[in-house]
Amino acid sequence: MKTYRVGISGAGFGVKAHLPALLAHPRFEVVALASPSSAKTIAKERNIPHAFAGTAEMVDGCELDCVVVASPPFAHRDDVFAALDGHKHVLCEKPFALNVEEAEEMLAAALDAQTACGLAHEFRFVPQRMAIQQLVANGHLKPLREIEITQLATFLSREGRRNRGWWFERERGGGVAGALMSHVIDSANWTVGRAPKSVTGFLRTANPQRTDEHGTFTSTVDDGTFALLDYGDGLIGRLSVDATTAVESFTLAVHAENRTAVASGKTIVDMTLYSIDEEETNELECKPSPYAKFTSINPNVPLLMELYDEWIKQIETGASALPTFEEGLETQRVLAAIGYSIPT
Repeated sequence: MKTYRVGISGAGFGVKAHLPALLAHPRFEVVALASPSSAKTIAKERNIPHAFAGTAEMVDGCELDCVVVASPPFAHRDDVFAALDGHKHVLCEKPFALNVEEAEEMLAAALDAQTACGLAHEFRFVPQRMAIQQLVANGHLKPLREIEITQLATFLSREGRRNRGWWFERERGGGVAGALMSHVIDSANWTVGRAPKSVTGFLRTANPQRTDEHGTFTSTVDDGTFALLDYGDGLIGRLSVDATTAVESFTLAVHAENRTAVASGKTIVDMTLYSIDEEETNELECKPSPYAKFTSINPNVPLLMELYDEWIKQIETGASALPTFEEGLETQRVLAAIGYSIPT
């Protein structure tokens, strides 16, 4: 079987999650890392052959088949374009773009390049999420009336500590909407099988004054985001992410007229699934990820490895379950409707 040479753009989540996932996957060889400040140091520590300051230099400077764009959101457009200019297969982190126009440009470039391009919505591969999507697809839940996704977290509460940087700067794509709501919107659209007809919602900043080890600073990004979606045919979506609460919790529920399916737990990757109707409540067993043994490295690693499986299918056959740039554009439109749209 062919092994694909991959370069990673971004030394944050790219090194924390993508790097170990790619190193563990039998079909990829990590040959390069691009980051403006830390690529050389990390490459030496992790035995990565090549290090570059940016994606364009990486694409030009070594032999690559694929590029994982895990740079900050403000760099996605340029990094994706650099990879596509080199005719590489591309996997881009979320949020796809800073605004709808950037997403449209990247989609058009991908269609012109005709390489295998997708988005890193790895949480589609959480077993309970996959099971709910299948319950919808096979008609076990019908007719659909409401999809509800609620994520609660503590890391942006008043006493929470997170270091200043681009993540707290709106003009650079920081905040909860891009980081978390993008996943939630993708999950809702994927579960029900279509994009919404209309959207309303808003972003909220409850704690603009924050503190890290260097003192006090001002956040210009949202720490909570809320959306109401109309999918047509009597189906609505209620989506919320709030990172200022006292608890960690994730709930995904699909309500139909005949029954409800609900998955809930402390985190996105640690949930229990139930099917509920008027007569009984049943806990449904879900088959674990084939890469579950890698969870101890990072909970995202098994999910990313399943995502890479689909990327390989897309490269080799042109057909897969890889989240697409087209779907990323639909997510970007929802984000824009609730206030996440940064001029460039």
